[in-house]
Amino acid sequence: MTEVDGVAPIRVVLVDDQELVRAGFTMVLDAQPDIEVVGEAGDGVQALELLRGTQADVVLMDVRMPRMDGIEATRRVVAQSGPKVVILTTFDLDEYAFAAIKAGAGGFLLKDAGPAQLIEAIKAVHSGDAVVAPSTTKRLLDRFAVHLPDAEEKAGGALESLTEREGEVLRLVARGMSNAEIAERLYVSEATVKTHMGRILMKLGLRDRVQAVVFAYETGLVKSGQRDRPAE
Repeated sequence: MTEVDGVAPIRVVLVDDQELVRAGFTMVLDAQPDIEVVGEAGDGVQALELLRGTQADVVLMDVRMPRMDGIEATRRVVAQSGPKVVILTTFDLDEYAFAAIKAGAGGFLLKDAGPAQLIEAIKAVHSGDAVVAPSTTKRLLDRFAVHLPDAEEKAGGALESLTEREGEVLRLVARGMSNAEIAERLYVSEATVKTHMGRILMKLGLRDRVQAVVFAYETGLVKSGQRDRPAE
């Protein structure tokens, strides 16, 4: 595929053990001028082999697959500084999807998501953002945060490195708010929110927005079941 307005298309690899699922995603993605499907794999082992010889920007990774599941495959892709990973899952509250996010995935998406959501998710993760459906992320974290280890002591120093405003931004991110929503809440620009997020990730040594959400839950900055209050 050629460049669009001088910008190279986002190269995507599909990993799913169901050929019909891969075919459906390929049909949707190949219709986009700025996205190109560069490879397909039926399990984690095949995916790792494919990625050794294929340049990709984003991997759409299924969770349950033979030989090697999406969790272990994601862990290995991330460890090798490979492409960003979006987890595909059938269930909204899937402990395997949570484990994959902990392994370093950039986000997750339900398989029944519409074409627009699929495309948005790929572009968001490719640009360094995170999960396209914050509410889904929040429900997943609400369910499994109670099983996370107590990391409050370990995180005390890290949290102290954040300014008051950075801590506020992190709490709002963890509650499922987008940059635009945070900007409106705090009466600042989206660019300012992005700057705060960049500093938060740098100070805490985190990879992306998803890990920031997990960190907030692990450290007790946001409690399981806690809900955001409307702006006054």
